[in-house]
Amino acid sequence: MKSLNRKYRGREESTDVLAFPMQEGEFSGIHPSLLGDVVVSVERAGEQAKEFKHELEEELCLLTIHGILHLLGYDDLTPKDKKRMQVREKEILKTVFPDSN
Repeated sequence: MKSLNRKYRGREESTDVLAFPMQEGEFSGIHPSLLGDVVVSVERAGEQAKEFKHELEEELCLLTIHGILHLLGYDDLTPKDKKRMQVREKEILKTVFPDSN
């Protein structure tokens, strides 16, 4: 994840999830229905699951949702956008894990 983050985002740190939209860049013409790719760090998800006191599966699902929302145009660069994205993440996560916080 660190090397992907460095190569594609110019950041010298690891991260929990990366989203690569197919609607932009050199491969944007492959197929109009492809949103893109989501890469999740299972190692980081495990650490975060312990930190937030929930199951690994729930954390993996949350990170996948987060990545897909990025592909759909959501962003988390400003506090307002971050809050909007978190609300949507929780709404979606509740459909899979009804007992989640």
